[in-house]
Amino acid sequence: MSSRIPGFYRLTPEARLAAIVAKVGLSPAEQTAFADGGLTLTRADAMIENVVGLLALPCGIAVNLLVNGKDRLVPMAVEEPSVVAAVSNMARVARPSGGIFADADKSEMIGQVQVVDPAPGAATRLRAAIPRLIERCRGVHVQLEELGGGIRGMEVREVRYDEPGEAPEDMVVLHFWLDCVDAMGANMVNTLAERLAPDVAAICGGTVGLRILSNLAERRLARASVRLRPEHLDPKDGEEMARGIAAAYRFAYADPYRAATHNKGIMNGIDAVAIATGNDWRAIEAGAHAWAARGGRYAPLSSWKIDAEGTLVGQLTLPLQVGTVGGPIRVHPTVQANLKVAGVTGAADLACLMAAVGLVQNLGALRALATEGIQEGHMRMHARTVAIGAGAEPTEVAGVVQALVAAHEFTSERARVELARLRAS
Repeated sequence: MSSRIPGFYRLTPEARLAAIVAKVGLSPAEQTAFADGGLTLTRADAMIENVVGLLALPCGIAVNLLVNGKDRLVPMAVEEPSVVAAVSNMARVARPSGGIFADADKSEMIGQVQVVDPAPGAATRLRAAIPRLIERCRGVHVQLEELGGGIRGMEVREVRYDEPGEAPEDMVVLHFWLDCVDAMGANMVNTLAERLAPDVAAICGGTVGLRILSNLAERRLARASVRLRPEHLDPKDGEEMARGIAAAYRFAYADPYRAATHNKGIMNGIDAVAIATGNDWRAIEAGAHAWAARGGRYAPLSSWKIDAEGTLVGQLTLPLQVGTVGGPIRVHPTVQANLKVAGVTGAADLACLMAAVGLVQNLGALRALATEGIQEGHMRMHARTVAIGAGAEPTEVAGVVQALVAAHEFTSERARVELARLRAS
């Protein structure tokens, strides 16, 4: 299966879906899930509280992506123009260089059991009890262990609260690592933390406080990399473009204000895939930004450098706590169809796909910044939304967009003028 579908963006939504069906063999029910959003009000009411309706997001498919030598189609749910286009375009640019290479750690999540006001020597006693506590964890998640997951280890941390002007407070925190296999694992980690709490309290002699997972999933990292020859970036100005992309990275490394926007571009792609596949994008965001600040200053998640041979080398590392089973994944038909379109084989595979998307999304933003500037290209994509907001009917949108692009003006006022002119003609 090739992810190359030339002219995909020119097709109607119905024709695009037909092309995807031909690629991956979606059933009639899965096709219907794309057409109507997949989620009924009754099913939504069973998922969260106080339901009054549904909020739809556009779901697009990014094409051209090659990850570890395998073609991948990428479902992305996002409201922002240019996100899906950037992934598709930069994935095409990366293909002559072999595409994106990615790998992911095992799905180990961190759980925390906090002890406040611990008795003297609590940390030492708790460390000595780790073998016994690990055995206490066996059998809590029988099915997980049958699938190859389960408890992987523990450590004890001593933490102090010392905010200026406040009384200091010492804490002992037990960390444990649970391999969640293909689940995100939040509920499993929290269940295990609750199970360990009485034992930890008895050992430490203090009061157990919080028992919960950490979203700084530093044992669940995903990595993506790409090597781009200048001529693949642009046959004529590739070297200058590569220098501009590397310079934009150095700015992000030097300045947290720039790094925040640099990383937002990465998360544009990752969040869109997370939403399309039913994953907790808030947890992913929290973990990613905590990882970016782990050195005591906020830094870019990716790097772009030119090596001795003149090749532009991009690398991305971040925690990705994702799952392919459990939660809304079980109950949302469109999520299930999206996982099928992406050809996902498990949580680690999905993490690799997300990391690859984040890297090419970042490349698209930096290339735009290094050439025409981000606003011109983004506003060309945004012109459709402006035209619709001005009252253009579906058959009129293309004409209004063409006029806005020609005028290099993307305001609602200009769109209304162009719409009136179109209708008059």
